[in-house]
Amino acid sequence: MTTELRYRQLLAAVRGLVRCDAAALLRLLPDERLPVLQPVAVDGLSEETLGRRFLVEAHPRLARLLASSDGLRFPPDAGLPDPYDGLLEHQQELEAVHDCMGAPLRVEGRVWGLITLDAMDPQAFDAVDGTRLAALVRMLEAGIAAEETIVAMARRAQREQALARVARPGGPRELSGRSPAMVRLRQEIDTVAASDLTVLILGETGVGKELVAERLHARSIRSDRPLVQINCAALPETLADSELFGHKRGAFTGAVADRIGKFELADGGTLLLDEIGELPLPVQAKLLRVLQSGDVQRPGSDRVQKVDVRVLAATNRDLREEVARGRFRADLYHRLSVYPLRVPPLRERGRDVLTLAGGFLEENQHRLGARNLRLSPAASRALIAHDWPGNVRELEHLISRAALRALAEAGRGGRWVAIEPEHLGLVPMAANPSASPGPDKAPEMPCDPLRPAPVDAADLRDGPGAGAGNGAGNGADRTPVAGADEGLREATERFQRQWIEDALRRHGGAMAAAAREAAMDRSNFLRLAKRLGVKT
Repeated sequence: MTTELRYRQLLAAVRGLVRCDAAALLRLLPDERLPVLQPVAVDGLSEETLGRRFLVEAHPRLARLLASSDGLRFPPDAGLPDPYDGLLEHQQELEAVHDCMGAPLRVEGRVWGLITLDAMDPQAFDAVDGTRLAALVRMLEAGIAAEETIVAMARRAQREQALARVARPGGPRELSGRSPAMVRLRQEIDTVAASDLTVLILGETGVGKELVAERLHARSIRSDRPLVQINCAALPETLADSELFGHKRGAFTGAVADRIGKFELADGGTLLLDEIGELPLPVQAKLLRVLQSGDVQRPGSDRVQKVDVRVLAATNRDLREEVARGRFRADLYHRLSVYPLRVPPLRERGRDVLTLAGGFLEENQHRLGARNLRLSPAASRALIAHDWPGNVRELEHLISRAALRALAEAGRGGRWVAIEPEHLGLVPMAANPSASPGPDKAPEMPCDPLRPAPVDAADLRDGPGAGAGNGAGNGADRTPVAGADEGLREATERFQRQWIEDALRRHGGAMAAAAREAAMDRSNFLRLAKRLGVKT
């Protein structure tokens, strides 16, 4: 049983004792410059809540609860913004919380965090007196203390088994998400982290490969040593030797001083070779020698230095295909892929998108000085339905744009700022009938060219091509029509496939030009084309 599940069981017991619409356990994060509360379990609140980090000084209710000795209940007319306004689960529209109470939780004499209870009924907590609240707090504190002991024992046993000596301190940066794909990934990371095996991190652009590397390092026996990163895509062949292995003064024109390379900097720790698939072939040969022997020789020096480095490599390329095409050395590939880890794309992570969106909203909320940025139910559905070709990075940028748009539209006076689907920009713009292109004019692209434009009802009645002017040469005769048994995903993919094929024909097979027309990154465009079976 996981820690999260045990915390949720505690909340279920709380809701069995006290009638409320929502309950949350928030942990006070240690070692933060400013006090921050992180939800570790929620019941009755939306999934995006788990992705948020509540800066205490920005939430006066949470600050007052932390400062209280035995907890308190806020009167309905308190006038303080509620951190959970608009975050209730299963709401059809954003709603405000009307009754709120909570208390600090202490474990071993220190403040561990908070329990918060919220209700829509202003009289919901009239029957909860100080004695009942104190009993509830004692039950939670006992459960949390037991869980802390279990976790500490498990961590100690894992570290002792890996090291056969005293555990070293060090905490990993968390990878958010509760989907089965992310649970499996974290389990795989924890399995291999304590070893010294070389790990190849595979995944599309924007999935978070760097976070995987950070967790691998943080849970390894090298966690108290440096994690050094180098972007192989930014390495010119002429400077790769210097960046990786360093150089001696006078080794080449411009070498005015000795330089330490990344392998020496990472000695005793971990080296992340990001975008390893972009490394030029001559540099691959030199890298292979170092990986095989552990010997580094700076250009211009006769001295060979032994380094102790664990190597992690990351790429968004299919290295086996690159090997088959002669663009990547087979021996280097096998040296790097001792333990491959695949990071799932966001489209395979289901409702994790809401947890991640909640975290990004909280960051934007503090950066913009906004009050309670919230996803409307319709916006949540739009995020879940999107296929996320740019993965988590695309989500982060999209949420930042949506927050700015929503704040500019709503201002700063309300209890919350609602993020609606139109702020996300995922809905295609409606077609303008007065701007219909002529036969010699290319059709104007919608906001997202790889999403089908709205279909006129007359087109559906009249059949294929009826609404397109029946013009030869304008692409109307190639417009795909959904079959009776075809679902939305199949219809969308068929439309995308047809659009990409037409774009490639328009540009004479030039992938970069077609990607520009689609307003997409070339690598993401190529990956989408391959997934759809388009021949490139």
